[in-house]
Amino acid sequence: MIIGVDIRPMVGLKTGIQEYTEQILAHMIHLAPEHQFKLFYSSFRGSIPERSWMHAPNVQLIKYRIPNNLLFFTGSVFGYPFLDNLIGGADVFFSPHFFQAPLSKKCRRVTTFHDLSYLRFPEFFTWRKYWWHTVEMNPAYQAHFSNQIIAVSESTKNDLVDYYHIDPANIFTIHSGTTMSRPTKEMLSQFKKDHNLPDRFILHVGTLEPRKNIIGLIRAFNILKDQNKYEDVELILIGKEGWQFQDILKEIKNSSHKSQIRHLGHLTDDLASYYGLATMCICPSFFEGFGFPALEAMACGTPVIASANSSLPEVVGDAGLFINPYNISEISEAMEIVLSEPMVRNRMIKNGLVRATKFTWEDTARQTLGILTRE
Repeated sequence: MIIGVDIRPMVGLKTGIQEYTEQILAHMIHLAPEHQFKLFYSSFRGSIPERSWMHAPNVQLIKYRIPNNLLFFTGSVFGYPFLDNLIGGADVFFSPHFFQAPLSKKCRRVTTFHDLSYLRFPEFFTWRKYWWHTVEMNPAYQAHFSNQIIAVSESTKNDLVDYYHIDPANIFTIHSGTTMSRPTKEMLSQFKKDHNLPDRFILHVGTLEPRKNIIGLIRAFNILKDQNKYEDVELILIGKEGWQFQDILKEIKNSSHKSQIRHLGHLTDDLASYYGLATMCICPSFFEGFGFPALEAMACGTPVIASANSSLPEVVGDAGLFINPYNISEISEAMEIVLSEPMVRNRMIKNGLVRATKFTWEDTARQTLGILTRE
């Protein structure tokens, strides 16, 4: 079978969707040497990272220098060009994200949806991003004209049914995975020394944007610190600056504990060490399509506090503490429990490590292949 894949989500800074695209391809290509993978990529200026699996004997990388804005425009207005024709034909075309992807009638379409946050919480998007998500990409069309849809969580599946009225029998929930693992004790000790990290810190990983509820996290951290019992505890924020990040930086500046709040920017290579050294990882988002940081933290043996909404309960299960993201006091109380109750913290670590083993990229790839190769 010839499987076409849109790898354009791999362009730019590493995100959850880029991680999904890379990992699922690396594993599918290895698992299915009998199938031919044609990887479609187009960009006038951007580039994709080089990966060894791109050179596998069953892989053909097909590059164009057509600006994607032009492809998106012609796809939206004219339904052309057909991407399966651009790659020389395919039996099925897989979109790891709902990019505009016009296809001929002879090619089957499978699309992954990560979330519908642009419909659930439009107030968290700039008008430009909202337009891109709802009109320019036209995900409603992608959903209705996909032969099968993959949802990364039951939460996303439910939203596809509720908002786009897709037949639930046509949506397959396949959770993402992780390759993250806890570094050795010696590696963590050296990393802590090299980066001048405190003995105890609260970690948040994610883009600085309103949906992540980082302002609420900072205010909860202020309440915790105001008790004068946790003078040594710091808050570390890892993530690129997103929409309205200035409001978050202003909140840090106005905090009476700003000297103990660090924003480290966008990181990828050292994440496992930060997770492994953190006293806890907190995910107080108003909404998540999947929640990679929660899964990655558990895989590194770090207790997780997460919002009791969207996909996070699916990922964290019985391994974490759940909070109402709108209740600042509740967030602060959960942090104090992890800091002050060793038995609870140890149970969360143990349960989290077990929970994380249930999410592997090999399982994700195997299930996805089952959808792609069905007749």
